[in-house]
Amino acid sequence: MMVSEAPVRPTQRLTPLAGCLSGTSYSLKVKEYLKICWDLLFSEVADLEANLPCTCKVNFPDPNKLHYFQLTVTPDEGYYQGGKFQFETEVPDAYNMVPPKVKCLTRIWHPNITETGEICLSLLREHSIDGTGWAPTRTLKDIVWGLNSLFTDLLNFDDPLNIEAAEHHLRDKDCSSKGCQGGSEVLPQ
Repeated sequence: MMVSEAPVRPTQRLTPLAGCLSGTSYSLKVKEYLKICWDLLFSEVADLEANLPCTCKVNFPDPNKLHYFQLTVTPDEGYYQGGKFQFETEVPDAYNMVPPKVKCLTRIWHPNITETGEICLSLLREHSIDGTGWAPTRTLKDIVWGLNSLFTDLLNFDDPLNIEAAEHHLRDKDCSSKGCQGGSEVLPQ
């Protein structure tokens, strides 16, 4: 029989809060801060699971670790219809002041995703020139909907991360020579 691990709380992942919580009430402030972080993450995960696009599935490999999850996007239209694309998301200690870290695990020929899994999505950037980058008001649900949209309306050929893929897409609108559909090769972690 396998013993279940206790839930991993933000207190177990805390990095020192540089100078902002000093004085005799330090431990009380840290506990309050961590409770707020945990409650926010718990609330966002519940909202995410209740409001997933029909083309997405979320998996928590360890249900006690809400700060790490995997997302599968299966587009039902466009260039990538019929494909199955996996992403991993890690929520950092400083969330929601900084965005989660997201990587595409499926090798894909996409203008906004490199072959090594880096993703160009403005809301994943801490600082964005266009003003649509990360803000503390954004949520995990926004991230999932944004990743899902990379396969439909946010497919961006004008400011690509993978220039070669963008040029190829523009030359071959049907994607017949490289095979855009059905990407299934998962990259090593």
